[in-house]
Amino acid sequence: MTSTSRTSATAGRAGASGARPAGDGARPTRVRWKMFVLLLGVVALNYIDRGSVSVALPLITKDLGLSKETTGFLLSAFFWTYALMQIPSGWLADRFGARRMVSGACVGWGVAQGLTAAAGGAGSLLGFRMLLGAVEAPVMPAGGKLNAQWLPAKERGRGAVLLDGGAPLGAALGGIVISMLIGWTGSWRISFLVAGVLTVAVGLYAGWYIRNTPAEHPGVNAAEAAYIERAHAEEDAAGPADVRTGLLPYLKYRSFWAMCLGWMGFNGVFYGLLTWGPLYLSESKGFDIATIGWSTLAIFGAGFVGELIGGWTSDRWKAKGAGANKVMRTMMGVAGIAVVSGLLGVVLVPDAMTAVVLLSVVLFFLRWAGLYWSLPSVLAGRANAGVVGGAMNLSGNIAGMITPIAVGFIVGATGSYTWALLYFVGAGVLFTVSSLVIDYSRRLAVR
Repeated sequence: MTSTSRTSATAGRAGASGARPAGDGARPTRVRWKMFVLLLGVVALNYIDRGSVSVALPLITKDLGLSKETTGFLLSAFFWTYALMQIPSGWLADRFGARRMVSGACVGWGVAQGLTAAAGGAGSLLGFRMLLGAVEAPVMPAGGKLNAQWLPAKERGRGAVLLDGGAPLGAALGGIVISMLIGWTGSWRISFLVAGVLTVAVGLYAGWYIRNTPAEHPGVNAAEAAYIERAHAEEDAAGPADVRTGLLPYLKYRSFWAMCLGWMGFNGVFYGLLTWGPLYLSESKGFDIATIGWSTLAIFGAGFVGELIGGWTSDRWKAKGAGANKVMRTMMGVAGIAVVSGLLGVVLVPDAMTAVVLLSVVLFFLRWAGLYWSLPSVLAGRANAGVVGGAMNLSGNIAGMITPIAVGFIVGATGSYTWALLYFVGAGVLFTVSSLVIDYSRRLAVR
């Protein structure tokens, strides 16, 4: 359906329901932002569920008798299937729409999270983590697709960080929620079951509320639909044709590969801290389960605040006339320097509370990278945002597969977390360099 026909269809629907047409002064609804707040909650639950094992790890390793090396493989197992399903999930979002992918994934991983409570050993825990990874995979590529379909270009920075902001928010809340549930029930298994039931309920609600395009949503009035369609038409007129081509035509572009490598470097830091951070605080700093929960809340909560500030700063700076390359390269460069410096500080300063403060600073700036979720629509347009976002997230989750295993072997071999932290420094350098070579200013031309 063309932009003109979609707008006409929306206006016709609005007229049939008694709403005023777009041209008579009606104030646009703000359904697009309500939907992205819902996506924020969905992704937050995603990270509460995937990070719950890390929070409960001191109890799980004791309960199941896991070595450091085995623990590393178990933490990595989620990412094997999660990464494998990224490109297929993105293709499915482009083909069948993001609504089904978000809702179905949310319900599916709620079931998988609940099943994890039944793990009786390393083998079953491995299987449940792989299942969780497979069913969680569609959420971020589908979210990138919704960013392209629902938002004008000038709002995509805020939309991207609302989508991706669920990661640090979920990691922050997961630490305190799971630790409190464990303290209340006396069982990590019951806490996993409760989280799974809640996730299924949210997934059903998401399927009821989300729509693939503004024209399909009953809450969108003609004024909001017209505003979005005008912005998309202007964007299409300024760049190459927005047609579905699949992934292969993008492989020849430097910006595509820099995007993938930058996201890999970012996730090398973030997933390393998400999976091993709680055990690092327990073993290196002597924190008990409650202190781990509150420290995780502080560290990843700082990341959530930083992500929202990054998105707001980006869109506001661009609105004042700054070019996309100036804004994004400056912000990613500052973020990269802060991340690398903060991690080196954690290596050099032994004090426990100082380490928590420095890691909070690291997460605050690291999560500016949430702006990467505007790149699939910037580089690939609306038609291919799902599959390009899937490729980006595949690259990032290769780091998710490698990092937990690498850290497990590093800590097991050295008996220290120092070299693991230096591994994170290297990932931060990769993120910084890659981010500085992306061309953020134009859609890639493909045929």
